Amino acid sequence: MKYLIILVAALLVGCGSVPVNRRFPEAPATLLETCTPLKTVDENTVKLSDVTKSVVNNYTTYHQCVVKYNAWIEWYNKQKKIFEEVK
Repeated sequence: MKYLIILVAALLVGCGSVPVNRRFPEAPATLLETCTPLKTVDENTVKLSDVTKSVVNNYTTYHQCVVKYNAWIEWYNKQKKIFEEVK
């Protein structure tokens, strides 16, 4: 019985020293998508209201995209730095 306990303890200690490769997870595909293209105004449109609507829409689209991706990139880089510091 004494030898069995020593054998089991030796096997458990041996199994605990297996090296494990750690990798930081890759970014999800949805966060690697590019922003939607900005809208253009038809050349035949001469109404200032249509041009203004397009400009406002484009600024809104651009700023939403910038905020989304900058916040995600900042979070991802912080998490990666924390992951790499812990060894």
